Amino acid sequence: MDKILQAFNREYGLEYRCFLNYETPWQLLFATILSAQCTDERVNIVTKDLFQKYKSIEDFAQADQLELERDIHSTGFFKNKAKNIIECAKRLLYEYNGEVPKDINELVSLAGVGRKTANVIRGNIYKEPSIVVDTHVKRISQRLGLTKEEDPVKIEFELMYKLPREQWILYNIQVITFGRSICTARSPKCTECFLREYCKYYINHQK
Repeated sequence: MDKILQAFNREYGLEYRCFLNYETPWQLLFATILSAQCTDERVNIVTKDLFQKYKSIEDFAQADQLELERDIHSTGFFKNKAKNIIECAKRLLYEYNGEVPKDINELVSLAGVGRKTANVIRGNIYKEPSIVVDTHVKRISQRLGLTKEEDPVKIEFELMYKLPREQWILYNIQVITFGRSICTARSPKCTECFLREYCKYYINHQK
């Protein structure tokens, strides 16, 4: 584990970054809801215009659902996402005075927010150590032999146990970069990989 983390740190550095574009906590929250089953690149294209049209939580809370569905159509699952964003905006206004809560239990009580989305908010907005189990983190953690679990929540807790707390957020960032550039879903570039000597997937496929 230590050698894997050291290799990640050497290759990608220790800079914290978010792959979704946002200016406010609520913008990141809604962008993350939109990112379900959608690429960050597509979400960033959509939110560039979306956050110009809907400039506040109030605008989203008062949005016409059919119109919002059209605005976010290209992110997929647009009916549920539009419904959840409107409901989420209303609760943020009426129960949290327009503030995005920090507590994970309060976050996951919001419409459209699961542990993945909650941990994105906690890590990026509140700098609370958290592990976001997206498709990259799940796939690569399994390939590296860090988990055999399939359920994202079980993977999250297993990684929390195995990784140093100060590495949790960095691991998310590094793995996403790694998953897009080298350890892709369909055709991983194992011969170019700086982790191949530690990778269960590579070792097993060499046999």
